[in-house]
Amino acid sequence: MPVYAYQCKSCQHRFDIRQAFSDDALTECPECHRPELRKKFNTVGVSFKGSGFYSTDAKAASSSGSSSASSTSSSSSES
Repeated sequence: MPVYAYQCKSCQHRFDIRQAFSDDALTECPECHRPELRKKFNTVGVSFKGSGFYSTDAKAASSSGSSSASSTSSSSSES
């Protein structure tokens, strides 16, 4: 179940709560009991797994490909 952040527009009270996707959003502030509670949207953490996702992976793959191509062309010009 995801954790949602809420903030009251009236008293500025902030809190996090674990809710199911199917649960309705909360509307009443637990501090001032006014119906001015709003769900805050945060950035989502994304985790990429495997090769090719990090900048160091991409640089290593492209630099090794270009060095092998240059060594092949230099060996053919020597013949």
